[in-house]
Amino acid sequence: MAEVVSVNISVEKGQPKHPVPEICLRLRHGIVGDAHAGDWHRQISLLAEESVDTMRGPIPLPAGVFAENINTVGIDLRNLPVGTRLRIGETVVEVTQIGKECHNDCAIRQAVGMCVMPTEGIFAVVVQEGTVRPGDSIEVLEAFS
Repeated sequence: MAEVVSVNISVEKGQPKHPVPEICLRLRHGIVGDAHAGDWHRQISLLAEESVDTMRGPIPLPAGVFAENINTVGIDLRNLPVGTRLRIGETVVEVTQIGKECHNDCAIRQAVGMCVMPTEGIFAVVVQEGTVRPGDSIEVLEAFS
């Protein structure tokens, strides 16, 4: 079963996020208290733990290190088509983008050496408001091809 492993926020863009007990998702806003909140197409970022594991080695990589808001397990995020809707806990989000351009001056890339977000991360907007916590289940509601 797919589920949320960690939820993370930051007050500044371009910085790693830190885990919090829960996040509150709002329509046309994204995550309350997060630097990337706003009425745009990348309100929420999701990254699979399976993707983070490919980067792990002798260096511990805590949740949020790639500036992701939600870490997941058990779902192949990178192969979800744009337009796919996911129920995450009591919320619903819609995938708007797969991957992103990474900048060389990014603090995350400088700290970790590489970033998986350009190929492994996905972005979404809030379709149904609510709260998301670690342990919440994730269900694909609609998948578009």
